Amino acid sequence: MPPIPLHRFRPRLLGSLKGYGRDRFLADAGAGLTVGIVALPLAMAFAIASGVKPEAGLFTAIIAGFIISALGGSNVQIGGPAGAFIVIVYGIVERHGLANLLISTVMAGVLLFAMGLLRLGALVRYVPVNIVIGFTNGIAVLIALSQVRDLLGLRIDKLPADFFSQLRAFGQAMHTFNPHALVLGLLCFGGLLLWPRLFKRGDLLPGIHLPDRLTEAGMFQAAARMPGQIVALVTLTLASTLLALPVETIGSRFGGIPKGLPAFALPAFSWQTVQQLFIPTLTIAVLGAVESLLCARVADSLGQSAFPRHDPNQELMAQGVANIVTPFFGGIPATGTIARTVTNLRAGATTPVAGMVHAVVLLAIVLLAAPLALHVPLAVLAGILLFVAWNMGEWHEFARLRQFSLAYRTTLLGTFVLTVVFDLTVAVQVGLVSACVFFIWRMGTLFQAQPVPSGVAGVQVIGLYGALFFGAVGKIEDLADQVPADSRVLVLEMHRLVSMDASGLDALVQLQRALQRRGVRLVLADLNPQPRSLVRRAGFETALGEGGLAATLDEALRRWAPAQPLSPAT
Repeated sequence: MPPIPLHRFRPRLLGSLKGYGRDRFLADAGAGLTVGIVALPLAMAFAIASGVKPEAGLFTAIIAGFIISALGGSNVQIGGPAGAFIVIVYGIVERHGLANLLISTVMAGVLLFAMGLLRLGALVRYVPVNIVIGFTNGIAVLIALSQVRDLLGLRIDKLPADFFSQLRAFGQAMHTFNPHALVLGLLCFGGLLLWPRLFKRGDLLPGIHLPDRLTEAGMFQAAARMPGQIVALVTLTLASTLLALPVETIGSRFGGIPKGLPAFALPAFSWQTVQQLFIPTLTIAVLGAVESLLCARVADSLGQSAFPRHDPNQELMAQGVANIVTPFFGGIPATGTIARTVTNLRAGATTPVAGMVHAVVLLAIVLLAAPLALHVPLAVLAGILLFVAWNMGEWHEFARLRQFSLAYRTTLLGTFVLTVVFDLTVAVQVGLVSACVFFIWRMGTLFQAQPVPSGVAGVQVIGLYGALFFGAVGKIEDLADQVPADSRVLVLEMHRLVSMDASGLDALVQLQRALQRRGVRLVLADLNPQPRSLVRRAGFETALGEGGLAATLDEALRRWAPAQPLSPAT
């Protein structure tokens, strides 16, 4: 048995540094600075929404972000905590605790590295697009739902993990509603929606145009390049502090953010714990792989021919290393992040150095400006996450559903509902099973067995079309009853039969035996390579006897025109 080919570990960074000069470094440094600033509020918001402290998100963005850029297979991908993980991480923390989340993340990292090493990166592309859309939109809804507490300022000590319990908790705590928090959250969300429009050809809203002297001003152009999340975070935090608004902040809930990275620490580990964490580990690994490779494909499409296409296996190996290392420093699961990757690309990044700079920028902010995070209102972070959820969801796909088949619609909507009501693991499992069932049904309907005029007395010809597999064997089982009583030979013309599995071959064997009892000969004509190979390897060619396989239909008709008797081999 030949050895399994393994992927060669070669980070994209090594090839990107050939001919690297001052101009490219300045471009990467500028892009890294921009992405680092954008990542700051997102990292804290993702961590808080995941049920952990804000510094866990920052540590993940710093450590995992640096590792993914340094060891990954993409020129511009930015790694770190992602919105897609919020629901998963929150559920694991609620059910198993923070220590078990760290263990699960390490094991998921091992799985990711093994997937890349075994060259399984391409398999991630086989996840049907309707399942990806369904769970992405479902996660977006759950992210928005998880922010209702901070957006409304509700006093809920511990938010449940499941959908209906969360709704019940919101209803029971509605008497603690804080209008100041709602105003801050809506101002943040609305500001983020309007920020790109504000600097796009001077149009604020349809029919409202800013004066040309403003749009041409240098200050206006400089403001256009400011990340909207940072503008919202700084301005609304200042407003809340100066007006002394009675809203919950990072400081009041978490006590602030430590200055510096945490020390290396080993979580408690036992084999019994590992057994309980199998499903969460698998979920983190699969979701991380899908999310990172989808992100890398988006970067490839936006970068067009400016960079080589990403290496999916190297990317998975880098994601694996990052998720193995980061939990030992208090981090949470990390993957590729589409919003920050697109920001990095549009800011002028050319190599993975930009992603490494982004991690260094975040580290500098943590070391120098951690005390300032005490005053950030949680309602503002809720507004940022609502904006993330709004952009994450592909809501237009719901309007387009009527253009697709019933199977496509059922799988997409089923995955969406199951993601929201139950959890992502159940949704993806059921979605994949339903997609497979519908695919089998569809392929079974495409297979056809149709009569073909033979022009030869006593010879019946039936053409097979499609793929003869376990989902289509019923149409072969009925053929024996369709052969006229005066027929001596049944020829199956298989030129348009593209493939056949063992169940299909067994159906042909049973057909040959049923015909033999009636004194009718079975002949297979014009087989494609795959069915011919299967027939010969299984010994069915011998069972058919001399002349049982014909190169063409004409050859079969010429041979059996005289209605020859059955040979002893049958």
